[in-house]
Amino acid sequence: MRKVRFIYNPTAGETSIPEHLDRIVALYQEQGLSLVPYRLTFDGTEQSMIDDIDPSYHHVLVAGGDGTVNFVLNLMKSKGIDIPLAVLPTGTANDFAKVVGMPSDPEEAVRTILSGDVRPVDLGLVNGTYFVNVCSCGLFTNVSQHTPTLMKNAFGKLAYIAGGAADLAHLHKMKLRISSDGGDFEGEAIILLIFNGKTAGNFKLAHLSEVDDGLLDVLIVKGDSPIETIHTFFLYLSGIGSNRTYPREIVHIKCSHLRAETDTAESTDIDGESGPDFPLDVRCIPGGIRMIRPTQNRTRFFPEIPLPFLRKKQTEQ
Repeated sequence: MRKVRFIYNPTAGETSIPEHLDRIVALYQEQGLSLVPYRLTFDGTEQSMIDDIDPSYHHVLVAGGDGTVNFVLNLMKSKGIDIPLAVLPTGTANDFAKVVGMPSDPEEAVRTILSGDVRPVDLGLVNGTYFVNVCSCGLFTNVSQHTPTLMKNAFGKLAYIAGGAADLAHLHKMKLRISSDGGDFEGEAIILLIFNGKTAGNFKLAHLSEVDDGLLDVLIVKGDSPIETIHTFFLYLSGIGSNRTYPREIVHIKCSHLRAETDTAESTDIDGESGPDFPLDVRCIPGGIRMIRPTQNRTRFFPEIPLPFLRKKQTEQ
């Protein structure tokens, strides 16, 4: 059997991977693949989980949220490991997994992986650190960092909403300067979002973004009139209006490279985890990672899988 490194975060989200582990192993073994598991503890010893990964491995399977995917991806890049990556979305928001088309149910996601194909996906790179979904700063953007894991696991998306409401008490404007190959901005802002994906905290914000177009989508929520802007922003979050345009309070820039500066001390967030300090040098890395994604009627990654297998019910014993 060819090996697959299975890296899972036991504390991520509402889904308990151990409850699904036997079925996941069985589905892989039926396809001649042997899972080699590693349980993340984030105690500084995780380097060992990739030390033995070589080209003989079929792919790396990650179970967790955006932060877990980010963590594993950066370790792989630091070691020059270039084998396909697959994601089981078991975090709270799972924004990146959704944008690449992965179902939320673990067993359905495994079947999708085992019938999928490998396609290149862009990455973001900010001050030397990769991100898969979004780099951000300003209002709401560090809610994931400050929301306790137990609260996120218990309440899911509602935990982010509650944390965001609390963040309103700390509303402030930042003087922001952005220069890019797609346009510039200088002025007051309350939020900066640099998307490789489309959503943040399950809210679809970057309507025009594509994960494989070689570009980043920058959204700047202006701070000229914060109260009016926040009102417009919440209407935008609720989906009122066109989803192909942005309100005038939101500046949209498509670019492959940008530099962001600010005169105030601002914390940043990348994929729900603490990010680097300003100034920010951000680049899109086209096709930076090979992902296993749902098939698009092309040659399948696992062409030997019979269709009746794919229709097996999850309740099958």
